[in-house]
Order: sequence, then C-alpha cells, then structure tokens
Amino acid sequence: MRGSVVTPVTVPATDSLAALRRLYLLRFAFAAVWAVLLFGSARSLGPLSATLLVIYPLFDVACAVADLRSARPGGGPVRGLQANIVLSSLTTAALLAACFSGIPAVLRVWGAWAITAGLVQLIVGVLRRGMGGQWPMIASGAISTLAGGSFVAQAAQEDASLTALAGYAFLGGVFFLASALRLLRLGRADGAAGGTV
Repeated sequence: MRGSVVTPVTVPATDSLAALRRLYLLRFAFAAVWAVLLFGSARSLGPLSATLLVIYPLFDVACAVADLRSARPGGGPVRGLQANIVLSSLTTAALLAACFSGIPAVLRVWGAWAITAGLVQLIVGVLRRGMGGQWPMIASGAISTLAGGSFVAQAAQEDASLTALAGYAFLGGVFFLASALRLLRLGRADGAAGGTV
C-alpha cells in the first residue's frame, strides 16, 4: 500500500454517495449502541464485554467489505479498504486471545488497532476528499491514531478499565454521522443542480 501511487477520487457518483451515506449511518448507529452496552460493563472483563470487544472489529470488517464492493476499482481507496479488512481481522483474533489475559492486554491490542486503523482511515479519507464529506473521516483517523497511544498507556495503570473504549467508539460514530450528513447535503445539491438543467 505504501509503495504505490493512488489517484484520489474526483468524480462523485450519486449511487456511490448514497451507498457510502447509508454505510456511515449504519456505522454511527452500531457505534452508539455498542458504546452504551460496553460502558455498562466496562469495569470488568466478563462475557458481555468480551463479546462486544470481539464483535466491534468483526463489524468493521463487514463494513469495509461492503465499502469495497461499492468503491470503484481505480478510485483510490480500494487498497486502504483492503488493508483495513486485514487489520480488523487480525485484531479480532488478537482480541479473542487478549480477553483471556485481562483488561491491560485488551487495551494494548485495541491501542495498536486504533493507531494502525486510524492511519488507514486518514489515508482513505484523503484519497476520497474529492467525493466530499470526508473531512470528518480525516479528523477521525487522526484522532484514532492519537487515542491508540493513550490506550496503550492506560494499560499500564492499576485501575485500567474499558470505559475509554466506549467513548472512543461513540466519538468515531459521531464522525461517521457528520460525514453521512455532509454526503446527504451534497446529494441534495447535486439533485437540485440536475433538476435545473
């Protein structure tokens, strides 16, 4: 991925924008519900919290696959989405193992994922900036990278908990919502422009 030159997306397609908007709205709804459920069980690593932790990267894989199917082959973010699928799949396996070792291990794995996935999200957002609605994704990727470092640092604390992961997921969902709303405005503007011709 790093050694290739990829052209940014410059021509938004109405169907692609609508599919991306729906995906972003779904991701917001999932993140909000997930965050509430995890927050309620964040003090200990029990069956509910462990299940939630493993489900989150699996959902990310599913979303990246859906996104990849609607992305144009020469459209730029395809390799980034493929990298995201690999990262999230590896994270799922690592979290399965970490859940047996305790909250600090989970925070380290989640932190590493937040850093790497944040970089990928940042790159994909930059490549898609021509579509519009991507600045929240770019900001989210940058924040995710920074948050990942804080999760790794929290793992060394005696009172480590999963609470910060709930906040992280919810904030990420808000960024998806912001992008979805921006894409909705772009779609309406394109429709209005098309109707006046």
